[in-house]
Amino acid sequence: MKRLTLAFALASSSLLSACVVVPAHRAGYYDGGSTIVVDAPPPAPYAEVVPVTPYPGAVWVNGYWGWSGGRHHWVPGYYERPRAGYRYEPHRWDNRGGRWHLRAGGWIRM
Repeated sequence: MKRLTLAFALASSSLLSACVVVPAHRAGYYDGGSTIVVDAPPPAPYAEVVPVTPYPGAVWVNGYWGWSGGRHHWVPGYYERPRAGYRYEPHRWDNRGGRWHLRAGGWIRM
């Protein structure tokens, strides 16, 4: 009886492990550098509550919709230390020819 139960358990687990659910693939690629190109437009931005500045001069970087795993996901905002002679350019989605391009944000020399 123990052998039959063990055989049944092994057979069941083998059959169940063959059932794999794969999410639908949504087209997207990196076009070189730090730009992501996808077909799906980003959702509307969240209205984030900006927390109290942790130290004088801290720069708030707004959250944005990122892309991974075939879908958009919200990347929350955060504070950065300021860099002398630079300004922060935020992440940005641009529609070019019906495709959405996410340009990564970062510090740009003034």
